[in-house]
Amino acid sequence: MKIFEDFDLTDYNSYKIKAKCKRALFPETEQDIIEYYSGTNDPYLLGTGHNIILSKDYYDRDFVIFHGNFDKITIVDDLVEVEAGAFMWDISKAALTAGLSGVEVFYDIPSSLGGAVVMNAGAGGEEVKDVLVKVRYFDLEDFTVKEILKEDMSFEYRNSFFQRNTNKIVLKAWLRLKKADKTDIAIKMEGVKASRWAKQPKAFPNAGSVFKRPPGYYVGVLMDELNLKGYTVGGAKISEKHGGFIVNFNGATGQDILDIITHVKNSVMEKYSVDLEVEQRII
Repeated sequence: MKIFEDFDLTDYNSYKIKAKCKRALFPETEQDIIEYYSGTNDPYLLGTGHNIILSKDYYDRDFVIFHGNFDKITIVDDLVEVEAGAFMWDISKAALTAGLSGVEVFYDIPSSLGGAVVMNAGAGGEEVKDVLVKVRYFDLEDFTVKEILKEDMSFEYRNSFFQRNTNKIVLKAWLRLKKADKTDIAIKMEGVKASRWAKQPKAFPNAGSVFKRPPGYYVGVLMDELNLKGYTVGGAKISEKHGGFIVNFNGATGQDILDIITHVKNSVMEKYSVDLEVEQRII
């Protein structure tokens, strides 16, 4: 386990918000995680640092960070065993090398495996649950390691057993893929990436879609109808390219982003009587 005091989190959150924490811990093995959490600790947990909003300048707490470590990927036949810190795009590339199809949609999706499982990440009608077999996790309720099958995880749109039970820490997952032609896999991966870059504001730091899609609506369309694209607070604004994104264009703080979220939620509620649910985790 690597440990750093008074750690700068700027490069460990995709909004690039400037913040520090008391200590940052980078576990390298499952045992590192078990030993740390078996103490009297109450840290924040970061994967790749996407899909989160840092609301404070300083945290007098530990951060356990999976970014760039605890990320082993093992492939045997059509079964992919992945540690929670592995990036989804690395899983996609490893699957391509092995001639396995099923995770192309996650190429260029900014998430760790652990975060993708918790959020049931996906795009284009495909989700993590479609290829998931089982998950190994550490249960903070009784400090034991357990495994759970996909069928028992009650997956929903951007929701899962782990989203509803935040005292469970994803350690590893197994994915079942299908043999396919490598050229076909590569073409789909590049198509997914090109489509995402054409629609999303990649030029500025952001954390992906801010809100879950409400039934019967699309957030981007709501932003168009409310003329909220470009709405700015401090160094943050709603992207002109895609209204479902908030970007850091000039040194945004977490509060800038939260103020925009509040304004959007109020505006949508006032006109459409729709209560937008924030997809990103605020810490």
